[in-house]
Amino acid sequence: MEIAWLGTLVLLFTIFCLFIYPIWSSTHSNLPPGPRPIPIFGNVLQIKRGEMIKSLMEPVVMLYGYEAVKEALVDHAEEFGNRGNLPTVDEFIGGVGVGFSNGETWKQLRRFSFITLKNFGMGKRSLEERIQEEAVCLVAELKCLKGKPIDPTRILGQCASNVICSIVFGDRFEYHDENFHVLLRLLNAMSRDMSGGWGQLQAMLPAIMKYIPGPHQRITQHLTRLMEFVSERVKRNKESLDPNSPRDFIDCFLIRQQEEKENPSFNTENMLMTILDLFVAGTETVSTTLRHGFLVLLKYTDIQDKLQEEIDTVIGENPFPNVKHRSKMPYTDAVIHEIQRFCDVAPLSLPHAVKRDTEFRGFTIPKGMDVYPMLCSVHRDAKQFATPNRFNPNHFLDIDGNFTKNEAFMAFSAGKRACIGEGLARMELFIFITVILQNFRLSSKETFSEEDIAPKMNGFGTQPTQYQVSFIPR
Repeated sequence: MEIAWLGTLVLLFTIFCLFIYPIWSSTHSNLPPGPRPIPIFGNVLQIKRGEMIKSLMEPVVMLYGYEAVKEALVDHAEEFGNRGNLPTVDEFIGGVGVGFSNGETWKQLRRFSFITLKNFGMGKRSLEERIQEEAVCLVAELKCLKGKPIDPTRILGQCASNVICSIVFGDRFEYHDENFHVLLRLLNAMSRDMSGGWGQLQAMLPAIMKYIPGPHQRITQHLTRLMEFVSERVKRNKESLDPNSPRDFIDCFLIRQQEEKENPSFNTENMLMTILDLFVAGTETVSTTLRHGFLVLLKYTDIQDKLQEEIDTVIGENPFPNVKHRSKMPYTDAVIHEIQRFCDVAPLSLPHAVKRDTEFRGFTIPKGMDVYPMLCSVHRDAKQFATPNRFNPNHFLDIDGNFTKNEAFMAFSAGKRACIGEGLARMELFIFITVILQNFRLSSKETFSEEDIAPKMNGFGTQPTQYQVSFIPR
């Protein structure tokens, strides 16, 4: 009886394969090279556990290397301008907000967000003062440690988050505020669950993992709690809103919402998700980049020496570094760019999708197909960087020691979906790094190797190895 049942199952599977293969084969007739996806399972069986990027390079690479990424995101920006799928959060986000919407809604939200951030100080003195204020608080907090070695994750997360909080919510948090700690723990927990093995499986097999218990099921819970915080802040702003005197990003959105009540782009759902997008992105990327950067400086003490020499020469006894100093500090500018290139915080960027059937380099990419611009391949392109796998500030310096741009620097992505907070992040990195090195010497009892400082793949992002650092007052 069991043999008959098994025979029936094999026969049915064979018939299914004979039926599905012609359809599957014809729909993948002119895709870019790489192992073809298997019906139902796609390429998941070809992806190695814990080696997401390496595996994607082998079977399903869409955009690899500077030339291909630039050609798609810059030269064909319109075709590659949609946001793709991110299964770990898609169900919660629902295609709304500035980060994950498409079409006219995305255009309006992006334009509004960019202009509002700019008016609140992006590239202007008012925002610079907010960052300087946070830098003063950070220095004071580090001085209280009196050179005690610490894991810098928490405090660097707080300083980066406070800047975006001051813009979006109108004020900052004290470093010992327990509500602030809870908020950042939620953010860290969400990042950890998304990057873990279960989160990666969810990204690869969303239809199946949706019904399987595990840590990945907590991601929506974390997002829900973060959204509750955002909703409470919006409610507070509504109760005290003065249309003639907006205090923060929330006020600006509420005012725009009142002005365009019939415009679905500015509904409450888009407002809440846009605020959450800005908060998450503004906290994670800057703090992770700073942690990478300080680890590199612990390894290369000679680079730390040169930075402090330039800081002492240009900034001197001035109480605050400011953005005007950056043009006079080519070595510092080069080191910060190299930190971003080397640490590669978002090696895959966020997924894009093509708006229509698109001919690209002799291949046809079907409408709606997800496209991963592998920024890691751009930042490790040997044609663009002399020593792509080693930390080398000379990648951004000419023979005379002047700062020089490199078109293959894509830490903020490129094209229509480039990060709207680039100006803010650049200002933060410059001020935080220079003010810390102006006041402290970075030291550690550990000795770090090239392997130690190399960015560690953690799901779809990178993280530095954990380390202890002492901030020794100068």
